[in-house]
Amino acid sequence: MRYRQLGSSDLHVSEISLGSWLTFGGGVPRERADACVAKAFEAGINFIDTANTYSRGHSEEFLGEVLAKRPRDSYVLATKVYFPAPDGGRGLSRSQILTQIDASLSRLRMDYVDLYQCHRYDWNTPLEETMEALSEVARQGKARYIGFSEWPVEKIREALSLPGVEPFVSSQPQYSMIWRGPEVDLIPLCREQAISQIVWSPLAQGILTGKYRPGEPPPEDSRASSPAMNYFMDDASKETLLERVQELLAVSRDLGITPAQLALAWVLREPNVASAIVGASRPEQVKENAGASEIELDEGTLDRIEEILGDSVAWDGPAS
Repeated sequence: MRYRQLGSSDLHVSEISLGSWLTFGGGVPRERADACVAKAFEAGINFIDTANTYSRGHSEEFLGEVLAKRPRDSYVLATKVYFPAPDGGRGLSRSQILTQIDASLSRLRMDYVDLYQCHRYDWNTPLEETMEALSEVARQGKARYIGFSEWPVEKIREALSLPGVEPFVSSQPQYSMIWRGPEVDLIPLCREQAISQIVWSPLAQGILTGKYRPGEPPPEDSRASSPAMNYFMDDASKETLLERVQELLAVSRDLGITPAQLALAWVLREPNVASAIVGASRPEQVKENAGASEIELDEGTLDRIEEILGDSVAWDGPAS
């Protein structure tokens, strides 16, 4: 496993990180969730991402229990605030940020998190209020660093220009071979400002693994077939995309790697990406995903990927 510095922080995070959306505390049985975390540490993964809203707080509770058995300096933990919390609060007002960080720390059984992220931009709260509250959390020692997810570029610029606030060190956008909006203006800005990307959905909700085949129903054990885990699966019905993904399987076979490793190595080709978040429902998936860290894709392979995907690539902007 290789590690990269997270923005201007002193954190060094594994190139593959373990996500917990739709899995821990919810979609994956406890025994298997425990095994996934254990396999992550075994594979050298030191970065774990969660949020107060995941599984209505149960994801944080699960991680609090399982990580209590490990030295605090053996992992980097990130959580988030914005979406409805277990107590019903939401947004990025000063009151909500100060309330939700304490609630997250309680569920996590920790004194601090390494990274506290705004899950989206809050258009109903003045940016100054949000940034001052995040800075207060950092200065109280409850979070070592702060970051954001899916913020509009103009609001990132505005936040960076505010005086007397803590700097952002991370951005968490959706980014994959078929979802490349961050390349337009987010990554260039963050590169200039020493802000790293922690990308989510690098496998495009499993589509880039090739398990969804044109003209066939999704596998019974797949996310698309699970009522608890089938968000954002609309692309699985796009036959052209699925046909092109099947062509990508030949690329991975020629390299002697799996389709998932190809997709992860693709996002890691970007130096501004510090880590790719991957969820897992089985420890074997964790091991496979971790193996992508040491794969380098040459120009010929990258060109071949471009030729195959063609106009199936989306360039959508941030979710906010």
